[in-house]
Amino acid sequence: MPNAGNNVAARGDRDAAAPPGRDAVPALAVAGLAKRYGERVALRDVSFEAGAGELVALTGPNGAGKTTLLSILAGIQPPDAGTVSRPPGEIGWVPQQPAVYSKLSVAENLRLFARLERVRDVDAAVRGMLEQTGLADRADDEVGRLSGGNRQRVNIAVGLLAAPPVLLLDEPSSSLDPRQRERLWEFIAALAARGTTVVYSTHNVQEAERHADRVLVLADGELLFCGTPAELEAAVDGEAAARGARDFETSFVRFLHERGH
Repeated sequence: MPNAGNNVAARGDRDAAAPPGRDAVPALAVAGLAKRYGERVALRDVSFEAGAGELVALTGPNGAGKTTLLSILAGIQPPDAGTVSRPPGEIGWVPQQPAVYSKLSVAENLRLFARLERVRDVDAAVRGMLEQTGLADRADDEVGRLSGGNRQRVNIAVGLLAAPPVLLLDEPSSSLDPRQRERLWEFIAALAARGTTVVYSTHNVQEAERHADRVLVLADGELLFCGTPAELEAAVDGEAAARGARDFETSFVRFLHERGH
């Protein structure tokens, strides 16, 4: 497992060394995405940008459109309107449920998906992923016998086989215990530190506050906010802060309430 150290420190080091430039060419640019399912509007005019090495948290209530947005970015389904700056082949996709074969070994899964991705040097890609994910000593183990944290690392390794500059993660830590979550976020922080842009959805607002450089808040398919966790807190009425009672989760709930959600 990469030794990324404390995730908050890793994020701070990244910001100090190379803060994502708003004027620089973004690693990912999304403009005016819209999606309908019959009469239901799943996304409406969603636009944002993400810089190289930036960690972007996508959060909001159930049914907000988070998975729909990620699946459009991944090329799984088309939007009804709008554009994504990168083709699906340049964006890695890791769904919430591990999309790997439990009866195959770790290395067999990686070889299979590397061939499906048409990776030029399959053996080199598999060796690199085993090393990068810290799973070299588990290469011959059946995936179904691994812990939840290790299965999720295999899942992410599959998304990284083609070395995409952008990686999408749908609820990456939802089924993990606290220790497994901590190790997973160390790994994700190390990816971002090496320049991979990571966009992840989460219902856990503490994960958004702790790990994200920027937070996108979706509700009923509408992008309500795009900014840092501190900027989200600052956007909320200061009354709670004056009472000394405000924290990020309180601010998040209040933000949604003030906007009718």
